[in-house]
Amino acid sequence: MKNVWVAAWIAARLARWLTWAGFLLYSCRVLLDKPSYMDAFSRPLLGTETLLYGLPMLAITFGLLELMMRERAGIARPDYFRLMPPAAQ
Repeated sequence: MKNVWVAAWIAARLARWLTWAGFLLYSCRVLLDKPSYMDAFSRPLLGTETLLYGLPMLAITFGLLELMMRERAGIARPDYFRLMPPAAQ
């Protein structure tokens, strides 16, 4: 059963990073071509606004799920600035 939680932790971790990367790439795209993402009154379009606010919220949600799955899997908390968690003791 522990392998299921580890797989869920890895999936949540991957989803979190992909969501943050998607947000950053979309933000750069909007900054580079701003007029196509705005309406006639210089307000962001509904889809643009949804992605610019929704992607960070989704990334935060995946981050919280990642924390929950890490605790369920019994994985030790990693040190700061370390990519992989330390080996189990």
